[in-house]
Amino acid sequence: MPQSPIGQMIPPLSDRDRIQGSQGATLMLMEYGDYQCPKSGQAYRLVKAIQQQFGDRLCFVFRHFPQTQIHPQAQRAAESAEAAAAQGKFWEMHDLLYAHQQALDDGDLVAYAAQLQLDIPQFLREMAHHVHLDRIRADIESGRDNGVETTPTFFIGVRYEGTPNLEVLLMTLLEINRC
Repeated sequence: MPQSPIGQMIPPLSDRDRIQGSQGATLMLMEYGDYQCPKSGQAYRLVKAIQQQFGDRLCFVFRHFPQTQIHPQAQRAAESAEAAAAQGKFWEMHDLLYAHQQALDDGDLVAYAAQLQLDIPQFLREMAHHVHLDRIRADIESGRDNGVETTPTFFIGVRYEGTPNLEVLLMTLLEINRC
């Protein structure tokens, strides 16, 4: 039996991954991103358009790859996303961070946490003690193991199991990419 193309193109998923959509979706898109990177910000808007276009046919996976040598607040932003995740609000914080890429100082991150109605004392403790740093480092290591050098870096997999709509799916993806 042939191996799934997704398994060959997409780095293996783990329990720590941040996933939107079903892992059984027709299209899987994995991004290694940096919240302070302008190109990651542009990619964020493209990913949102692809998600809207494909709906439940898309599984999106986000992994942190802060490039602290270029973007000094990127790691703290990633930590704040994970601190929000601990309270069930990863994707909401993810969206806020990309919406406000120019405002990622600690005070800004706390303001976003307040906007999301997070438990601020818990958020501050986790940020002060770098509780989520190991998780972020694991994403960075995974990226390096898979050849990631800069952001955004994407891995794309298409699950093709005899669906007659594959051509339409690929043409739509190519059309969105031209935007």
